[in-house]
Amino acid sequence: MLCWNGHRDTLACLESLGRVDWDQLTTIVVDNGSTDGTAEAVRERFPRVLLLRSNENLGFAEGNNVGLRAAFAAGADYVLLLNNDTVVDPGLLRALVEEAELRPDAGALCPMIYYNQPADRIWYAGAAFDPRRVHNGRHTGYGDRDVGQYAKTREIGRATGAAMLVRRKAVEDVGYLDRRLFLQVEDVEWSLRMRAAGYHILFVPAGKVWHGVSVATGGEHAPATAYYEMRNTLAVCARHFPLHGLAGLRREAAMVVIHLLHARKADRPWTNLRAVLQGWRDYRAGRLGSWREAGPTGGPPPYDVPMGVRTRASDASRAAAA
Repeated sequence: MLCWNGHRDTLACLESLGRVDWDQLTTIVVDNGSTDGTAEAVRERFPRVLLLRSNENLGFAEGNNVGLRAAFAAGADYVLLLNNDTVVDPGLLRALVEEAELRPDAGALCPMIYYNQPADRIWYAGAAFDPRRVHNGRHTGYGDRDVGQYAKTREIGRATGAAMLVRRKAVEDVGYLDRRLFLQVEDVEWSLRMRAAGYHILFVPAGKVWHGVSVATGGEHAPATAYYEMRNTLAVCARHFPLHGLAGLRREAAMVVIHLLHARKADRPWTNLRAVLQGWRDYRAGRLGSWREAGPTGGPPPYDVPMGVRTRASDASRAAAA
């Protein structure tokens, strides 16, 4: 579990994990440079939790990578990535792992995710993403009341980092999260890599999570969300399904328009509009990383791959998308 401030949410999540029906559960909290006493509160209330502290905010991608490396070093076969603003059902892990054991071709498995309030409203019942298109759209079931309409396990297009069980073998094959995306869309990019490597992404509704939704970044319509969604969606689409000439310009223009329209829903629409345009400018300039410290995309690979592990070229990603 990655956290950046929000110690009350973090403690509530850890309390729910303490009720999980799983004998071999090891909980790792990665404190991503919190300044509100989160690390101290975790250490005091949950002394058996493995607490890893960073002196700076590494971003969602690299912060989770820190936890993944620690879990794999400890011998884990599966790791559950979990947002700190979630509360989990006691049967969550058993539902996900049992399905994973039945499906060795599953690279990532996601539960049903509800809003915290109202607790029967769906936030995520799967999702799709096609890098050829201009927008990935809403999650399946977004905002719907759960009346059993998504009760079957099924294959989906992309996972969500809010709650995602990943298989060690899949990470060994495709590498870790892309640290240069920093925040937002990194779970989409990871899903595309997994699919390109032949793995499936599954939605498992028997597992259940309740989610505060983007609390750390200020909500679904926060300026930071608008910036990273704009910049990283463009970057991921260009990486996994590059379009050139007029086709590429049309896709890019359509993405900008859609994100600008979405920004109007925010409490501070003009701030979000500026964030979207800054995200577009940084994409055009080839700048990734933290919004405040965006740097050029050159340098080391965008995601670490364990020793002796193969990677897939973008041709394989395009084939998977097709």
